[in-house]
Amino acid sequence: MVFLIFVVTISVVVYRAMTPEQRAQSGQRVLASLRQAKDAAMRPRPDLEPFRDALNARTARPLVTPALAVLNAAIFVGMLFGAGALANPDTLVAWGANFGPRTTNGEWWRLVTMTFVHSGLIHLLVNLVALVQVGVLLERLAGHFVVAAVFISSGILASLASLAADPVLVTYGSSGAIFGMYGLLVGAVVWGTIYRSPLTIPFRVLRRLAPAAVVFTIYNTNGDDLQGIAQFAGFVVGLISGLVLTMRVRDQKPPIWQPAAATALAVLIAAAGAVPLRGVADVRPEIERVIAVEVHTSSAYQTALERFRRNRIGAEALILLIDRKIVPELHAARARLEAIDGVPREHKPLVAGAEEYLRLRDESWRLRAEGLRRTNMLKLQQAENAERASLEALQRIAPADRK
Repeated sequence: MVFLIFVVTISVVVYRAMTPEQRAQSGQRVLASLRQAKDAAMRPRPDLEPFRDALNARTARPLVTPALAVLNAAIFVGMLFGAGALANPDTLVAWGANFGPRTTNGEWWRLVTMTFVHSGLIHLLVNLVALVQVGVLLERLAGHFVVAAVFISSGILASLASLAADPVLVTYGSSGAIFGMYGLLVGAVVWGTIYRSPLTIPFRVLRRLAPAAVVFTIYNTNGDDLQGIAQFAGFVVGLISGLVLTMRVRDQKPPIWQPAAATALAVLIAAAGAVPLRGVADVRPEIERVIAVEVHTSSAYQTALERFRRNRIGAEALILLIDRKIVPELHAARARLEAIDGVPREHKPLVAGAEEYLRLRDESWRLRAEGLRRTNMLKLQQAENAERASLEALQRIAPADRK
């Protein structure tokens, strides 16, 4: 992306430095180059004619691949004109992205819908170019049902892999499903190489797919290891499907029951793999409630303390506020935290930090109440120390925008 911006910037500077005559000549040269490229692309290649004729006889028009591309684009347009920023996790989840606390608590359909959600135009275009290129070829070779089955199966198992790797990470995009399509392509190439026929994919055709495949791979693997796990899972599913479904593709398209069985098997594997992941909890809302308890109780005490300093209330009122309102609220927050089941390992440090805060804060308020009751400055100093330690613990678990 940075390189593209650099190239565009340099081009604009060079264009502005040209005279009108130079601009006209450059424009003519660019148009001539484009015409030559178009003519080269449209020029008949006798060596590819047998392959094209075989594809036309096998499947005249692709249907599934264009439908998948249109669906991806339509959802992106809906997100573009909908509420919320495109890359905002809440927006992505609202449109069907994969998020463990939602997916594993009954919204398993997100394993499929996440493959149609994209966070930006570049993200969408890179995936769509790769999908259309490889999908159209494979659909004409192996049929509509094979492409649909591999796309869905690879997408589901890639989604499940990302969910297992990090259940509280919002994941989205069709890269896992498209890696599955490349796996299907590899399977078709393997059988086509072993058993030569007019439907063996020529090297020239594979070479044309290479640029988009390279861009797609670099763009989608230039991330964290978790993303790579999901994409590898999608590729493996596609490769296995390709080796099974395209074994006799030189003779005929696989019968409908084969891709249907492959999809059913993928769903069963996903269901089995989903059992240990059920009921993942999102503790962040409860952490927010813990922070809100601190804000509320501290504010209430400060208000009462100001009245105490103005001799409007006595120390007994401060003690009653601590004993009857502040400490019970801390106990209720601790009970809610302890009642959460299915805390993922990624959130256990948050829970431990919140428990440490609640313990230290409870201790600080009890020491403060005792110090006020006995007018004991040592107890009040101990309360200050415990309060300081509790707020440090709370700071460690607070969201970044609160720090």
